[in-house]
Amino acid sequence: MDENLKDIVLEHSDDIVKMWLEEINTSNKNDYTSTISDEMVENTNREFVNVIFTSIEKNGLSSELDEFSERLINLGWPLSYLTEGMQVFRRVVTGYILKQTDKIDSDYFSEVLKEVDGWVDPIINRLVNEYSGSWENIVSLQRVALQELSAPLIPVMENITIMPLIGTIDTERAKLIMENLLDGVIKHNAEVVLIDITGVPVVDTMVAHHIIQAAEAVRLIGSRCILVGIRPEIAQTIVNLGIDLGKFPTKSSLRKGFQTALELTNRRIEETQNKEEDIEKLIDSLDGE
Repeated sequence: MDENLKDIVLEHSDDIVKMWLEEINTSNKNDYTSTISDEMVENTNREFVNVIFTSIEKNGLSSELDEFSERLINLGWPLSYLTEGMQVFRRVVTGYILKQTDKIDSDYFSEVLKEVDGWVDPIINRLVNEYSGSWENIVSLQRVALQELSAPLIPVMENITIMPLIGTIDTERAKLIMENLLDGVIKHNAEVVLIDITGVPVVDTMVAHHIIQAAEAVRLIGSRCILVGIRPEIAQTIVNLGIDLGKFPTKSSLRKGFQTALELTNRRIEETQNKEEDIEKLIDSLDGE
């Protein structure tokens, strides 16, 4: 009986696809398809139902299923689209099979439900597992990218690197700043590191403490830190809090910090016009001017 039911479904796939599309198009008039073009929704629905039939034909073992779910994740479609689509398929197929016979008893009805569940449930499980795994992987990659962006170390010239900091600095981010600083100083063989706090809205005792710790750690491995981006209000806050930043140079702007870094690495700006213009352009780009 099992093979007979599968044969019925596969032989009448065109009719089932038509019924499925009619119901899924009606049920999908919601938030996640309202902003998607009708053509895109139609093409996705047709691809989905074709993937379902392929999976049934191959007893649930279909690479097309994994590829389809991964593509939907990248397009931003929710998991509910897949699960709802499978539930609609379950209803449509069950109803279609039952209409093919005039004699329906409870045993036959139970057998049909059991058989359809045997097709649908493995597909749902595989879709959910694939979707969850891919989503976790994407989230993990995004988390790594955000961590790298939260404390980047940028080599701008031989032996000179810059770490621009933007946003609030908490304990966890301070730890990341320390790690990136130490790793980057060694990796880039930096003699001078400019820590730019222009984009840090508040510098309190804790933030200053973390910055001092980072600068001291860099000093211990043979390099120097220059703190740049000291705005007037931040300078006043530092003074009022009694924070001692005297152990390493501080500058009001990245331009002045970079000039100091050049001096610390035994470089100087030549007075020839072309070289001076090149240096000025470099400093302007670094200073955001």
